[in-house]
Amino acid sequence: MRGRDALRSVMSMEEKYTVTIGGKQYSYVKGTTFEEIAADFQHDYKDKIVLALVGKKLTELFKKVKRDCTVEFETLSGVSGHKTYKRSACLLLVKAFYDVLGLDSPYRLRIEFSIGQGYYCTISEGFEVTDEFVSRLNSAMRRMVEEDMAIAKIRYHIDEAFKIFEENHMPDKRQLFKYRRSSYINMYSIGDFKDYYYGYMVPSTGYIKHFEVYKYKSGLLLQLPKRTEPDRTPPLQDYPKLFECMKTSNEWGTTIKCDTVGALNDIISSGRIRQFILLQEALQESRIGGIAAKIKGRGSKFVMIAGPSSSGKTTFSHRISVQLMARGLNPRPIALDDYFLDRDKTPLDKDGNKDYESLEALDVQRFNEDMTGLLEGKEVQLPRYNFITGMSENGSIMKLGKDDILVLEGIHGLNDKLSYTLPRESKYKIYLSALTTLNIDEHNRIPTTDNRLIRRMVRDHRTRGASASRTLGMWNSVRRGEDENIFPFQEEADAMFNSALIYELAVLKIFAEPLLFGIPDDDPNYQEAVRLLKFLQYFLGVNSEDLPNNSLIREFIGGSIFNV
Repeated sequence: MRGRDALRSVMSMEEKYTVTIGGKQYSYVKGTTFEEIAADFQHDYKDKIVLALVGKKLTELFKKVKRDCTVEFETLSGVSGHKTYKRSACLLLVKAFYDVLGLDSPYRLRIEFSIGQGYYCTISEGFEVTDEFVSRLNSAMRRMVEEDMAIAKIRYHIDEAFKIFEENHMPDKRQLFKYRRSSYINMYSIGDFKDYYYGYMVPSTGYIKHFEVYKYKSGLLLQLPKRTEPDRTPPLQDYPKLFECMKTSNEWGTTIKCDTVGALNDIISSGRIRQFILLQEALQESRIGGIAAKIKGRGSKFVMIAGPSSSGKTTFSHRISVQLMARGLNPRPIALDDYFLDRDKTPLDKDGNKDYESLEALDVQRFNEDMTGLLEGKEVQLPRYNFITGMSENGSIMKLGKDDILVLEGIHGLNDKLSYTLPRESKYKIYLSALTTLNIDEHNRIPTTDNRLIRRMVRDHRTRGASASRTLGMWNSVRRGEDENIFPFQEEADAMFNSALIYELAVLKIFAEPLLFGIPDDDPNYQEAVRLLKFLQYFLGVNSEDLPNNSLIREFIGGSIFNV
């Protein structure tokens, strides 16, 4: 029995519960918070504890023990713990914003999208972001951290919540909850400021020690720690191409008045979704055509397409090829996977598993010899990788004609170490990702990674028979590979293409929900499945019948003209 628990036993004759932690049993008085229990075990953890897993349910630390239970802890370096920290920091920023300007201010703060390790935020038109204002914001946030103010979770009847939204000038939240069946809404407060947030919070502002607010472009950037380094705020890095891509997509959503889930649900419920889908698909095709025109104008011979998992690279490569043909070029596909080394030569990762995502898993020397030969007009014997035997075999013979152009799709396409012998002017690099700009509401982001994860879950089940649990279980490993092999090179692209469609999560919902419901509560990925199911509840579903057969989303749900 630990010190604090022993003190409670002496001082109180109250009802006690048995709390099992790490296989050992401890006695705690009824009403003890999980934050108090976490304090007894914090010395066993390197990083700060921010959540408790009580039985099979993630629980905020300000909740109290109400029965015998088994408890595990989640720290800042855990996936859920890191998300909780970032969400709490957003609440802190919003509270500080209104502390500085006043809740009756005509200006509103909007958390737009993620850039690097930060969130880009805008303020209503007409407000000038100055260094002095940013300094006041940082000071207000740090003052609340020092005061260690409680973050309370309060349950309101929906009518009362709507009144709070109206008083706080938050119409997007009312619009969102118009489509929820629940009669009650959980809101969070710091002092007298109340707001709605999707997901868990830390118990007090004292937990949010590492952050920095910068003046960035025409708005703000809230810089936050990496999950792997939760005790430091990384320096600000600029991603000008990624920012412009996100900003353009974001402005488009605002222009067509569909930048939140509530606005999308309005379109669906009013019967306008078919026209909206056609509008989105037309915009995407126009942007693909614009990239093809630039490739034609430059005279490039190699189109290098790269992007993270489930960004739609296969469908994009087909659609860019069609656009290139429309401009008199003859696209020839090259599969980078055919340049895999024989399986027994594949390098190992830090866990001793074969690392097929590393550049060293490819025969880079042969790739350069073949591509240089093709560029020089030679006839080249290409390899073909046999995934059954794990051996490289002879593939087709290729020679480039005057109007031929090679289209290469693979995770290393932007890395010049892959194509080190090819002249830079011969390559046109395209970075592709599903950069979600639709938000739940003005203060709740939809992570781009969630969009891609749901895409992959649906596709893997359809094409490989993989369970949702299997996809969830391997996702962190996939993300690590992206951090190492894709994201560091994204700013080297000649063009960035956002493959996300504003309506797509409403379509994917219908396919993903049954898969997620199929994960049992004793599965290690059950908590993540619960989180995603709660997230998908925000959306009205959309039938996929109205999607064109060349839609990028067809790559994931099926029915694509490209047979992907």
